Amino acid sequence: MQIELESKARRLLSSLQTSLAQSDCRGYIVGGFLRDLALGRPARDIDIAISGNALTIGRELARELGARAVPLDGENGVTRLILTSQKDSGWQIDLSPLRGDLTADLRHRDLTLNAMACDIAIPPWGGHGTLSIELIDPLGGLKDIRARLVRATGDEVFRQDAIRLLRAVRLAAELEFKVESTTEALIRRDAPLIQHEAGERVREEFLRLLMLSNTDETLFYMYELGLLTAIIPELAPSVGLEQRGEHQWDVFRHSIRSVAALDFLLRCGPWPYASADVLQNVPWDESLAGHFQTPISPTSTRRELDKLAALLHDIAKPQTKTIAPNGKLRFYGHPQEGAPIAEEIAERLRFSTREKRLITAVVRYHLRPVQMGEEGAMPTKRAVYRLVRDLGEMAPDVLFFSLADHLATRGEELDLTNWHHHANIVSYVLAESARTLSTLPAQLLNGHDLQRELGLAPGVRLGEILAELREAQGAGEVSSRDEALDYASRLLNEKT
Repeated sequence: MQIELESKARRLLSSLQTSLAQSDCRGYIVGGFLRDLALGRPARDIDIAISGNALTIGRELARELGARAVPLDGENGVTRLILTSQKDSGWQIDLSPLRGDLTADLRHRDLTLNAMACDIAIPPWGGHGTLSIELIDPLGGLKDIRARLVRATGDEVFRQDAIRLLRAVRLAAELEFKVESTTEALIRRDAPLIQHEAGERVREEFLRLLMLSNTDETLFYMYELGLLTAIIPELAPSVGLEQRGEHQWDVFRHSIRSVAALDFLLRCGPWPYASADVLQNVPWDESLAGHFQTPISPTSTRRELDKLAALLHDIAKPQTKTIAPNGKLRFYGHPQEGAPIAEEIAERLRFSTREKRLITAVVRYHLRPVQMGEEGAMPTKRAVYRLVRDLGEMAPDVLFFSLADHLATRGEELDLTNWHHHANIVSYVLAESARTLSTLPAQLLNGHDLQRELGLAPGVRLGEILAELREAQGAGEVSSRDEALDYASRLLNEKT
């Protein structure tokens, strides 16, 4: 196989070649690195299967390469080398012991496109230009790559490791490949097994899927395979649950469409139902782009977590459904009831506290932006203050999702007048919330002040007056200690 390699990869592979030879250890490049080279895609992760103890050799290689060795799987002897020098930043090498001979090892892998190998000792990795490598490909992985197919290496692949179910679908979406029909049937057969996998492993694969721009198509496909509701069974009751009125889709399809709509608003994907001027009034700048790209954990950014929240935002509609006397469907309280359900799902998938907080905030407050003021009017400064108080830095996430929810409700029946008004509200609230966060001074009066000056006793009334006073200060209605004391006195008299 003829490949092109960047100079950093050549230098790194040449160093590995030398180091493994000095250790009297055979090593084979396997998996995704070769797959990506065959596709002409950039690759920065190298998997190497070695004829030796990967933990011991990994520590030796780490010293020679100036890397950090991290044991990934002590039971199976897998070690990751994380390159720490500035020139090699971003590269990592996974070492694993060969399972039997090389052919047996490749047959134990998940997909044919990941079951190719190359002896690291043979090609001269140094130099420039096109490099010819001798590909070891007993299962026809290169042929499947050229046919753009994702194919399992055997009938028991997913039963041996159920996380491969999600990985197969994710790779097909990422590479824009088709899952081969027999493999598709195996996924349908084994989909329930994903429920028994460790939550953190499912989370990591699911997050990688949410990084893609065609997530909605993949989520629909996962549902057809039985995989989506195996991972999130709480979604099943929403399938086919009608909404009527302005809604173009049932609850389930609306939830998935909102994922695509959010990516469209974040300039990360298409929205097939949008006319050219839909984005016209939607605020966007480098600061907002940076906000949604902000890492919340080592493997997630706001964008992926907001997309997961989009999928879950109506999770409580089935249990809150009522029918009014006029026949209209109502789902009163579904955001408030949905938030703890979303939190439970996030907990099951072992998201961090900070990740769970963002997911549940978007679910809990997703209707808030359209309820902040009188119909047709901009929200008051008090309403903006309350949003900032409750959401802080999560306010843009909720505001943008409210727009995505709007798009995914009306689809091609979008009323542009209502839409532009909604976009103007979001723009106004973003500007006002930024001003509120940057200019809000220290609290003018505290509980001790109110007890001393007004004779208030500790309790519920004291807390209520403090909250209203803070709100008035945030809205710019009071700006000095005397004004705050006078305002608190009037509130006390009104409540007496």
